[in-house]
Amino acid sequence: MDELISLSYGNGGKKTSKLIEELILPKLKNDKLEALSDGALLHIKNNIAFSTDSYVIYPYIFPGGDIGKLSVCGTVNDLLMCGSIPKYLSLSFILEEGFSIEALKKIIESISKTAEAAGVQVVTGDTKVVDKGHGHGIYINTAGIGERVEGINYGKEKIKVGDKIILSGSCGNHGVSVLNAREGLIDTAIESDCAVLKEPIEYMYKYGDGIKILRDPTRGGVATTLNEFVEGMSFSIEILEDSVPVDAHIRTACELLGLDPLYSANEGKFLAVVDAEIAEEVVKGLSEIELSQRAAIIGEVVDYMPSKVLLKGSLGGRRILDKLSYDILPRIC
Repeated sequence: MDELISLSYGNGGKKTSKLIEELILPKLKNDKLEALSDGALLHIKNNIAFSTDSYVIYPYIFPGGDIGKLSVCGTVNDLLMCGSIPKYLSLSFILEEGFSIEALKKIIESISKTAEAAGVQVVTGDTKVVDKGHGHGIYINTAGIGERVEGINYGKEKIKVGDKIILSGSCGNHGVSVLNAREGLIDTAIESDCAVLKEPIEYMYKYGDGIKILRDPTRGGVATTLNEFVEGMSFSIEILEDSVPVDAHIRTACELLGLDPLYSANEGKFLAVVDAEIAEEVVKGLSEIELSQRAAIIGEVVDYMPSKVLLKGSLGGRRILDKLSYDILPRIC
């Protein structure tokens, strides 16, 4: 096999077959993918959840992950937030002419490991190659299907005044990591939190209707996601600034770079709105799971200033947290 991707790897001929048979199939092999059909016949017993996303992150390798790991985590986590057990993924590569075959091998290996950890199979896919200068190396699209968990129906219409807001860990890690990897601004290595949230989310499922809504705060961060919960609703959400977990090195980096960790993306954390009566129990259970050891109650649903997210500071003052209004860091996922 060549060292670099050429346009002929995307023409559907011998080199396309070589790419699939020598790089992709050995790492992602299963009976459905082996058929090399344009689609896959799947066995699903219950209602399904469906999600799709595209990944254009730059750089495509960053501390704590790469575009391959991110593409699996992102779609799997979206399925989990819907109240489903992820089962199947599609995988499509858009490769730039001149992209390194060795780099592609590493990304496919990363996809394989992450999919195995998530308990999902890659069952169909596609490969396209674009002219040099038109693809920034590699883009990936994944779509996912999950089996809905019986009795789980999340939605912001279920939220009521008095409910508690839980964040599963430190906020802002992914966005700050990617910025630092891109610009080399800080000597300290800052790792992304990119991870499959299967274990902590499946723990949440056992609480049924006690959990009102789940969401992973990716682009726009915690503040923007919370705004999505309150939009058009009669309640608001108040966050206690001192209760929001932020890693010390993330806080320092944000202060140096003029960023707010509440608006910086995560790829391995989630927000939950839960009944007040179970909030402490939920946090205790999450704290026993590695991926959510720093879970905390960071605020509650209140009845003043409807449709707003409020941040209450340590001295008692409040300010409104709006949705992110400009792109502080493009191409982070």
